[in-house]
Amino acid sequence: MRIGLVVDSACDLPLEYLKQHDVTVLPITVRIGEAVLADHRDEEATLEFLHAHVAERGAEAETMPFTVQQIRDLFLQRLVIDYDYVFCMTITRSRSPIFDNAQQASFAILNDYKSVRAAAGNTTPFALRVIDTQNLFSAQGITAVEAVRLRDAGEGAPKIRARLENLALHTQGYMVPRDLYYLRARARKKNDRSVSLLSAALGSALDIKPVLHCNRGETAPVAKIKGFEPAVERLFDFTIRRIRAGLMTPTVCLSYGGELEEMRALPGYTRLKDACAEHNIELFESVMSLTGMVNVGKGALIVGFAAETMPFE
Repeated sequence: MRIGLVVDSACDLPLEYLKQHDVTVLPITVRIGEAVLADHRDEEATLEFLHAHVAERGAEAETMPFTVQQIRDLFLQRLVIDYDYVFCMTITRSRSPIFDNAQQASFAILNDYKSVRAAAGNTTPFALRVIDTQNLFSAQGITAVEAVRLRDAGEGAPKIRARLENLALHTQGYMVPRDLYYLRARARKKNDRSVSLLSAALGSALDIKPVLHCNRGETAPVAKIKGFEPAVERLFDFTIRRIRAGLMTPTVCLSYGGELEEMRALPGYTRLKDACAEHNIELFESVMSLTGMVNVGKGALIVGFAAETMPFE
């Protein structure tokens, strides 16, 4: 069985990895004023757009994910021909309509695929499964990497589906933002009042940075630490402890809202990298998607891994 994998462009994994493993990307288009860029996870294009627009006007941006029709067309024009079963893994539905769009498109795809496959000389059934990763950005990458690993190991679609759906429940995403005012402005643009003016003002005045945690589609602060670098170091050290306690998959994903050399210079990064090597954990590093940066701000750091939920210490 030919198994295909699809992610949206908010999934923070290196483009080279996605290409190497034939993972299809659903692009999200970002518009800031007259400037428009379809996010295909091209790090160079993302950084150019970031330096030109996001820092000044990113909070005003509009993000436009693939519509139901665009997803249907992508599948019927290519994916139903190239594959027999496709897993489409999306950013958490609590923060984006991509899951619902893909789910709605799936009904039309399953109704219309037979003639397309027959014209290509294939009369066997086609199936797809839309999976809500229940997380964001680099934490989405945990499910995608596991899907690649299972497919390459020759596992069948039922086992892959069960594993990915269970893994989504245990994927932990942590973020340290740099600019709370930006985060609040962006949240207000999207009618999300999770960052109040008071907390933004106090956080900026006192240089207090929250550590935000996402699991099962719910996001909440788990710590407040003075200074961005100390907060990042605490997060890296927490991740090291989780690695030593045992993860559910041998994967840690990092993404950063800027040049990766800046991230690698942050305190605790080298210890985290060494801990991953010591415990045979694959460490993925990527520039945050443009979609991620316009939503959480330049310079934010996100860490993703799979494990049981534990208090942040």
